Amino acid sequence: MPRLWLSRSWTTRTRRRGEDEDAYVWVTPEQFRARAAAGGFFEWAEYLGNLYGTPVPEPPPGHDVLLEIELQGAEQVLAKCPDAVVVLLLPPSIEAQRARLVARGDTDDHVRRRLDKGREEVERGRKLARFEVVNRDVEQALQELADIVAWTRKDADGS
Repeated sequence: MPRLWLSRSWTTRTRRRGEDEDAYVWVTPEQFRARAAAGGFFEWAEYLGNLYGTPVPEPPPGHDVLLEIELQGAEQVLAKCPDAVVVLLLPPSIEAQRARLVARGDTDDHVRRRLDKGREEVERGRKLARFEVVNRDVEQALQELADIVAWTRKDADGS
């Protein structure tokens, strides 16, 4: 199985109730913009009023870098690294996505905006992505992702 290194994103959004403290690097908009101005992000974007960015990756040797990003970020990564493998992660249904957003405590307005944005993004994401994974179950989705990484590594090595 490939060894993956998940980059920890920075964000200006408020931490949700019950969300792990290390899910993101939580910063103010001023801190974020200063890091962006200094060239400290591999990619960054504004999404639904908040800033999100991936610091320039520094994975341990022998690890593939996994970025958990939205489409603006994927476009930036592909512009810098055309051989990057983009995987579109999809919910099993709009209803399941709605239930997940509600369960994590999102407001009705945020749920509506996120679902509307998601509908727009699926078509655009399908044009960028080489693969799609439907996240019915986290363990199953992680296994599919690991299989994609292993397959693309083998393909790139010519084996």
